[in-house]
Amino acid sequence: MIYSIDVQITAPVADTEIADRVATAITNIFPGAETEKRHGEISAETHSLDHFSELLHRQEILDTARGEFFGSRRGNTLAFDLKKQAAFEGVVNFAVGNPDELGDIHVRVRVEEPSVEEFVDRVAPPTEEGKPVTQDDFE
Repeated sequence: MIYSIDVQITAPVADTEIADRVATAITNIFPGAETEKRHGEISAETHSLDHFSELLHRQEILDTARGEFFGSRRGNTLAFDLKKQAAFEGVVNFAVGNPDELGDIHVRVRVEEPSVEEFVDRVAPPTEEGKPVTQDDFE
């Protein structure tokens, strides 16, 4: 399936943090993202969530991801936050509740094609007993 998305990623860089480590945290989850250092933050952009989707499958957190995506949906846009330390280790850990002391990675996805529902089904398919119920590329 061909899809068209714009993914914008931002993460604050605290005075006690090394900007390159924050950038690495982003690229560990979104390897195709082009990062840019700005004053007090790292920003990045990508047009693929393939690796992110692979991580969701590998970590078996598809239901959690679907909840985050649909819970934050505004029109054709999804937004969610990830923990920086987990991302640095290449692990997806959704940030819920109070933000981390050093701030979280904020991800905003604007879906152009297909519909948001179809896109979410591609990235994090529905599951039954923890296994995807639709045939996908990761089985």
